[in-house]
Amino acid sequence: MAFELDDLDPRNAKKKPLNLDDMNIDDLKEYVAAMKAEIERVEAKIKAKQSHASAAALFFKR
Repeated sequence: MAFELDDLDPRNAKKKPLNLDDMNIDDLKEYVAAMKAEIERVEAKIKAKQSHASAAALFFKR
């Protein structure tokens, strides 16, 4: 039995945004704190990857 490529889930499926109308103020504050922590984590990963890329570029330039 063959499968269709359309049946596969996309690798980077976009998450559906949360319905903020259903959240109370405390929940919204917690959500903001979680999102800020995630942003910090992603920014740290970007810096690390940039550092590795720079080191590799210097190594291979020699």
